[in-house]
Amino acid sequence: MLLQNVVNREELKRRMDADTRPYTTISFYRYHPIPNPQLSRDEWYVRWRSFEVVGRVYVANEGINAQIALPSEHLERFKEDLFTIDFLQGIRLNTAIEENQKAFIKLDMKVRPKIVADGIDDSDFNPSHTGTYMEADDWNRSMEDSDTVVIDMRNHYESEVGRFDNAECPDADTFREELQLVIDRYEGYRDKRILMYCTGGIRCEKASAWMRYKGFNEVYHLKGGIINYVNQVKEQSLENKFKGVNFVFDQRLHERVSTDILSVCHQCGDPADVHINCANTACHLLFIQCERCAERYDRCCCEGCSDTIKLPPEVQKELRKGAKAVRMFKKGRFPKVPFQ
Repeated sequence: MLLQNVVNREELKRRMDADTRPYTTISFYRYHPIPNPQLSRDEWYVRWRSFEVVGRVYVANEGINAQIALPSEHLERFKEDLFTIDFLQGIRLNTAIEENQKAFIKLDMKVRPKIVADGIDDSDFNPSHTGTYMEADDWNRSMEDSDTVVIDMRNHYESEVGRFDNAECPDADTFREELQLVIDRYEGYRDKRILMYCTGGIRCEKASAWMRYKGFNEVYHLKGGIINYVNQVKEQSLENKFKGVNFVFDQRLHERVSTDILSVCHQCGDPADVHINCANTACHLLFIQCERCAERYDRCCCEGCSDTIKLPPEVQKELRKGAKAVRMFKKGRFPKVPFQ
């Protein structure tokens, strides 16, 4: 049996668009030693394909990180199978806040050095020695304490469109960069209560362990991240203190949490909080665009890219050859974007 996808993206998208069944999008992770990540990856790939799972899964010696979707009709059987894996028995599954569009078109499982790239090279550091979990109701109460510091452990382009009230949002492009920033920035806060959050919990869990390792005494992190928080708020009729949209790393790119719009279009400066990738595949820049600019620029980041996508496909292909790759996730900083 093949252990990877061999169908081209266009055909995969066509098949997914033609599938009218409801899908459930879930995410989960666990830091746990996996002696042979490649062997585990191959076994799980075969098992999960039988449930028509699509999504992105990273497996490493330190654990597993999964963002997946599957036909809702298979969900209960998939959970039963998942829980037969010893260290995943009873694991919390974060269900997507919104299910308004399909998140993935294929199953992509990769063996990585780490399930979250952190830049940490310290054999004495144990990511399982985390801070204290905090549920949504306790989180809301703790945020009201003036002696508490709330830190967003996501990248700048995520917090730009959605964040908790009064959260401090480090200006970082990557998690590894942010880990060092928070240690330096909050050096004098070792005895204060520190609350950390991220999308689904995996980054703030490791960050809380790193801060404890670096001598911070009272570190808490939001259990299940923003996704679990929003679901708990709905289930328990709590006040929602997260404003804007929750950025997600799949085809949806965001989940609407509140009607607040915290950011602006990177092309005209009007209120907007919807990320898109530039329609010119040679660029593919991720940025925020309003509907008016989407129409004006043909869903591209600039007039040059808009002109490019009107060229014949074979000409575009030639132009892409040897072209310097554009770094993604530089919204509001990239030279092409006129609004700074």
